Amino acid sequence: MENQTKLFDYDLLVIGGGSGGLAVAKEAAGFQKRVLILDIVTPSPKCAKDAGGVSCVNAGNVKKLLQQASLLGKAIQDSKKYGWKVEEKVPHVWSELVDALQEHVISHSLEIRRELRDGGVTYLSARGELVAPHTVEATDINGRKSCYTAETLVIATGDKSRYLGIPGGKEHCVTSDDLLSLRCSPASTLVVGGTAEGLECAGFLSGLGLEVTVLLGSGPLLPGHDQKMAQKIHNHMFVHGVNFLHHYSLSKVEQIEACSKNPDLGLSDMTPGPGRLRVSLVSTEGKTKQEEFDTVLLAVGRESHTTDLGLERVGVKCSQDTGRILVNEQEQTSVDHVYALGSVQHGRPSTSGLSMHAGRLLARRLYTGDTTVCHYDGVPTVLFTPLEYAACGLSEERANLTFGETNIEVYHSYYWPLEWTLPGRNKNSCYVKIICHIPENERVVGLHVMGPSAGDIVQGFAAAMKCGLTKQQLDSTVGIHPLAAQVLTTLTVTQRTSEAMMVRGNC
Repeated sequence: MENQTKLFDYDLLVIGGGSGGLAVAKEAAGFQKRVLILDIVTPSPKCAKDAGGVSCVNAGNVKKLLQQASLLGKAIQDSKKYGWKVEEKVPHVWSELVDALQEHVISHSLEIRRELRDGGVTYLSARGELVAPHTVEATDINGRKSCYTAETLVIATGDKSRYLGIPGGKEHCVTSDDLLSLRCSPASTLVVGGTAEGLECAGFLSGLGLEVTVLLGSGPLLPGHDQKMAQKIHNHMFVHGVNFLHHYSLSKVEQIEACSKNPDLGLSDMTPGPGRLRVSLVSTEGKTKQEEFDTVLLAVGRESHTTDLGLERVGVKCSQDTGRILVNEQEQTSVDHVYALGSVQHGRPSTSGLSMHAGRLLARRLYTGDTTVCHYDGVPTVLFTPLEYAACGLSEERANLTFGETNIEVYHSYYWPLEWTLPGRNKNSCYVKIICHIPENERVVGLHVMGPSAGDIVQGFAAAMKCGLTKQQLDSTVGIHPLAAQVLTTLTVTQRTSEAMMVRGNC
């Protein structure tokens, strides 16, 4: 095997800078393997420049920081009840936020590349394309080409925002990938799509004081997520100023007014950057209407970066429906020595943490003889909506479908974080529920939290669920007082009881 390996330039070659690709590369280098990463960030149509590579890793950071910018605005309002004397009107300067985030993205990308270099990984800013079973052609930003061979190949190119095939869709609309390229405030914004990405963007833009409308089609809100939790997120956002337009689809976008100021001149940041847009909408009943916005942000799903990789040239099979790569439980494609990680995989959930975990396990299987595979069920996730939502395990709908409604018990409760009491925030906003499988001693198969720092709360319980957490064990756990997470140790009301009381008129 060693002699065969020396026939190749590298032991492992990773195409793309996705989280899983970076993880498998660093882990393999730790086993003294020769590793090459080919990664180049292709700017979206509205982006003026490359952000410095490894964009998939930065995406989660940016979402969290944008949420934090929004939460700080609310914290300023709350601070008055804590004795802080602040101006009645505290302005937000969009360009300063964008500058800070761009600086973070570039700095973080450089730090990752330094870690790769120090760990023995070769990193090249180049696009990779398979030209033969073990050969990849690299094309750098100047168009220069070179070829590299490797014993094992990993595809980790991530995904990108999808555009709508409508008049003005690409010319006048932006996506979440473009936000850091908008030098002026988005101002009045139409967010198209009830996806996680759409609600996250709508939430933080509204939190910055902007007028936001979310255009929902006929599909479910937050597809793939617990629908009762989705409705609670919708209600919270609506009460706090986000407008929702139901059962309409976007058919056309026209620019009716160009940007009136050049942000490079250092003029006021308050003028909308993209200019004024007119959108044409069609309802599910066929009715049409037009409205005007300053920005139209598309959040209608994402598509994988699998085109132009030469996959078909070497026999790697993709789903005809999604274009994503078909893999087995070993992350292996239809070609034995080619693997895929992250959102390029077909039919699997994708988060940065999950991709990194899968990448590390893949490297261990390849180079240490370890047989542990990545399990794609029971993965904790978080949405950076205005009121953060995190979950682990099954949605209520999936639990009922898997085990049957009679075998499921749902315990739930609203809670009021202590820090919300002085400013008098709504008592019935934060919410938790656990979904238990009755025949297994009420094993917790789903846990959902909607409230401040929900992701941090769920992280610890995710480990407990891996160990088979039951309702009795949860009840016997000592809660940390006066922290919000203690509510999960004192749940007594079931959803059946609540619904029965509502029917009787006792609630």
